[in-house]
Parts: sequence; structure tokens; C-alpha cells
Amino acid sequence: EGKTPYGSAFLPTVHEGVAITNLDNPIENLELSIPKGIQSGRLAAIRRLNEVHRRKRADDSRLDARIAAYELAFRMQTQAPEAFDLSRESKATHELYGLDNEDTKDYAQKCLLARRMVERGVRYVVANVGGQWDSHANVTDHEKVAASCDQPVAALLTDLKLRGLLDETLVVWGGEFGRTPTAQGSGRDHHPHGFTMWMAGGGAKPGLTYGTTDEFGFFAVENKVHIHDLHATILHLVGLNHERLTYRYSGRDFRLTDVHGRVVHDIIA
Repeated sequence: EGKTPYGSAFLPTVHEGVAITNLDNPIENLELSIPKGIQSGRLAAIRRLNEVHRRKRADDSRLDARIAAYELAFRMQTQAPEAFDLSRESKATHELYGLDNEDTKDYAQKCLLARRMVERGVRYVVANVGGQWDSHANVTDHEKVAASCDQPVAALLTDLKLRGLLDETLVVWGGEFGRTPTAQGSGRDHHPHGFTMWMAGGGAKPGLTYGTTDEFGFFAVENKVHIHDLHATILHLVGLNHERLTYRYSGRDFRLTDVHGRVVHDIIA
């Protein structure tokens, strides 16, 4: 019981993620409320019942996810409290990320926690900025929003590099679309036709700008990268062949890149 997981979409439910929304209480019910031996006995009984249930419903992946969730939650009771404790970091690290500044503290905590999770073997981490970038109004606030992210993101890359983790960690910064170069009242509308994302580490080529827009910043005109190309490239960088990676849904196999997608080799180191 506790955190509602992120949905896994078409992937099996064992791949659901857990949202951490409050660092003061990152995972509810994490502390043991009963003796460990009693809890272990209860979980063993639940596991036996789940196994009986699973044998009767072998095609239902939701039960596998529930079993895995119980086992993960049990392991997290001994490992997660230490991982989420940012006070274990040095004052210099806090200052590097901007935890000592109210303007950067929120995202600094997320970026520092992301590094601690990667350091402990977590394979996929999302450090969500929030809705501040969705500027249908008050687009002039973007300077303030950008400033709240710049230091924490730079610190994350620096910290990963200093710890020898950047080469094996792919950092992707972006959203699902950009913003129009023209105004919409005091803001700007959604714009998927020409926008920017960046990648660092994990085999991505540093110091490279790939692609251009027209003179107004409205449409991509050179070295266009479709979303399927982006997915194919990210998968390649993490060691997966996008043409062979499929998931079963509604009776047939799908690819994340559909029948499209090409790896953009020019941005790979």
C-alpha cells in the first residue's frame, strides 16, 4: 500500500515506476510497524497464495507485477531510507547542486536524488521539472524557470562525471514538444514542428549541435529527427536494437518505433 505507480502503458506491469513526490516522506509505510520476523512470515504466506493464483492465470501479467512489488517493497525497507537521505551528502555537494538556495532547491533535490539512485543501480530515473514550462501564459517567467534548473542540471552532469558514472549514464533533457516562436497572448502554444532536446553522457557525442530550423525557428529544415528516430537513437545508446525490441498488445507485436525510426549515428561518439 502507498504510492500509486506510474503506468507501464503497453509494457508488462512489472515495469511500472513509483512516483516520489515528497522527499520528506518519499515512500509511505517504508518503516517497519511490526517485527521483521512477523512481516517476513506474512509475506511468505502471501507469496504462496499468489503462486497458486498465478498458476491458474498464467496469462495475466498484473499478478506478476503485484508479486514483484511486494518483494521490492520488502527489500526497499532496508535500502531506500539511506538512498533518500540527502543529509548524508557533504555541504560542498549541497552547494554544488543549489540546495542552499530557495530558487534552485526543489530541482536540486530531484537531481541529487537522481544521482544517488543511479549510483545504487536504478536503471531509469525521471527528474520532472513540473508544469512551469507549460507556458500558455506568463512566458516572460521562463527566465526564472530556466534559472531554477540550470545549476542543478549542470551539477548533476559534473557529479556523474566526477564519480565515473557519466559514460554509462545517458542523460536526456527535453519534453514532448516545444513552443511557437510567435506569441499567443502572454504565452505561447504547443509546437511539435521544430524544437530542441539535448543528450549527454552514455555514448552521446559532446559539443555537437545537430539540425537547424528556418530563420523564424518555426520548422525544422535540416537534419530533421522524428520522434521515432529519437527513440531509436536512445535505445541504441542504452544497448537495445529498436527493430528487435517488441511488446505484445492486442494480439500482435509492436515496436516502440513502429515501422519507422533510424538511429542518428552522427550524434553518437
